[in-house]
Amino acid sequence: MDLASVLFKLNSHTPKILGSERFSKYAVLLPLLQKEDGIHVLFEVRSLELRRQPGEICFPGGRIDAQDIDERDAAIRETVEELGINKQDITDVFPLDYMISPFGMILYPYVGYINNPEKIQPSPAEVGEIFTVPLSFLIHNEPEIYRVSLKAEPEENFPFELIPGGEKYNWRARGMDEYFYRYGGKTIWGLTARILAHFIELIS
Repeated sequence: MDLASVLFKLNSHTPKILGSERFSKYAVLLPLLQKEDGIHVLFEVRSLELRRQPGEICFPGGRIDAQDIDERDAAIRETVEELGINKQDITDVFPLDYMISPFGMILYPYVGYINNPEKIQPSPAEVGEIFTVPLSFLIHNEPEIYRVSLKAEPEENFPFELIPGGEKYNWRARGMDEYFYRYGGKTIWGLTARILAHFIELIS
């Protein structure tokens, strides 16, 4: 390969997250709604009939499909399907920082306002129940944060002979913070709590 070909390839390349084509891509919506005592954040409890993470607390959302225009469109579509509302009932949709999980997933979170919350009719196939938390509570109550260590475990046939130190190689310690919010006997944690904490930090 000559230099001109190499430079042409480099000039034609648009940078992205390395390996992102193999990542699962999801979009979620953090729904805001107005109640008598102020703005609330809406949460779902996943149906116990679901195979993945039954009974866990989350925001509306799911995998980005080929027919979705973009990540924002996917977040709105999933919210419409799960809460049983019209697309027109969701306004003022803004992006938050997207997240890359250590488990091969890119998550695109958005915030949106639900105009007519009385119209909400959750899909029983996906949603066990919904509840709301006052935004004022979340602003004045910081999350609990706990550190989780991720241990490196090379597979059996790992070629230790090719790396300095061999089997005694000093793997770099890795870890992640898990966030927890407690409200009314319910625990909001995991990626949902991390998105929530980012949103609260952003508006505060």
